[in-house]
Amino acid sequence: MRDILITVIVLGLLPFILRSPRIGAYAWAWLSLMNPHRGAFGFARSIPFAHLVALSTLAGFLFSRDRRPFPVNSITVTQVLLLVWMSITCLFALNSTEIVLERWIFVFKIQLMLFVTMMLIRGREQIERLIWVVTLSVGFYGVKGGIWTLMGGGSGRVWGPAGSMIEGNNEVGLALVMLIPFMYFLHQVSTRRLIRAALVFAIVTSCFAILGSQSRGALLALVGMAFVLALKGKRPIQMSLLLGTLIVSAALFMPESWTARMETIKSYEADSSAMSRIYTWKTMWNLALDRPLVGGGFGSDNAAVFAAYAPERVGDYVGGAVFVAHSIYFQALGEHGFPGLLLYLLLGFFTWKKAAEIAKKSEMDAELRTWVPILMRMVQVSLVGFAAGGAFLSLVYFDLPYYIVGYVVLVDATLRERERERERSNSIALLSEKKTTIISKPFMANTK
Repeated sequence: MRDILITVIVLGLLPFILRSPRIGAYAWAWLSLMNPHRGAFGFARSIPFAHLVALSTLAGFLFSRDRRPFPVNSITVTQVLLLVWMSITCLFALNSTEIVLERWIFVFKIQLMLFVTMMLIRGREQIERLIWVVTLSVGFYGVKGGIWTLMGGGSGRVWGPAGSMIEGNNEVGLALVMLIPFMYFLHQVSTRRLIRAALVFAIVTSCFAILGSQSRGALLALVGMAFVLALKGKRPIQMSLLLGTLIVSAALFMPESWTARMETIKSYEADSSAMSRIYTWKTMWNLALDRPLVGGGFGSDNAAVFAAYAPERVGDYVGGAVFVAHSIYFQALGEHGFPGLLLYLLLGFFTWKKAAEIAKKSEMDAELRTWVPILMRMVQVSLVGFAAGGAFLSLVYFDLPYYIVGYVVLVDATLRERERERERSNSIALLSEKKTTIISKPFMANTK
């Protein structure tokens, strides 16, 4: 039944996407983040729904009258340069050509569809629709996982959708941390009581799901995110008390096994998982020192790299054992060298800076201050969560952070178009006034 339902929905959307590619941008976000076909049990699991939606969106985009010019600012320029640099490092990659090409295609598709989205969506209504799609796509697993954690007394572990980038407990935990600020944003701008109540429920269950993932990195990210959210929210004191109470209550609900696992944060030397991360980080650092400009390229988590650059021993791990980078920073550094890491960090920096500028500027505008400042601040809060939790996870190419970056780009583009439209209207009004003056002067002269 699930297979038929998902197939009917996606195939039924294709004609509408061809007519309005903006629908395709929403559908792509839904498919790439939620992976609903992975929840099916039969033929739907193998159908390339995302490819069909992408091709339909691109076809509609080419003939669409709604597309806008590509928004150029410090964020998008850095994002394009990062993609270009990732492409250059492919030429010097230490993994096989097939694997490198496969990963490059994967990353390129994500970035291409993000760029298309940036050229299709404008205005508050369309931006909020995108936020709803992204939030619901991943938030579904927060509500589901939170309910499951509550019903099971926290005895199990929450996992993400199979075959996705957030399949692991650590990854889905961090993704939910990044989404809670936007659940809060939607709660603040929504006017319907039922929707606001549903969003409160989603926030609470997502917190339980994060704890239920038993991810220590996600827990640290949650605490850091909650602190910044309390500062950036409308009522700092109330928000601090509310979030603090919620996190503590949820933690007290969890069993002793969960508490014991979280306490290993303080004694990482005795934890094999933590030591494997340190072992891998040293490997990536050695790789970057030897190849500072280009790193090892896509797929540097391979036996040849670790055989050449791994330290002799870290804890119980000896040179030759292979792990993924377990850090966005060391992943970017190891795979794309110091220039790649710099561009990746600059992308976050420019996004934070632009969000702050937009929030400050829109506070004085009666039309914008109801939604833009709070959205920009929630972007900042989410980035803090990702920066903290991402220190322990290999998620450089994960879609969600780039969508959050995209929110700032879309708001900035919307405000620029709004300003240009105002200037155009003022110019037309001024020109009309001049014409009226010129015509009236001869008439007045004749009457004399």
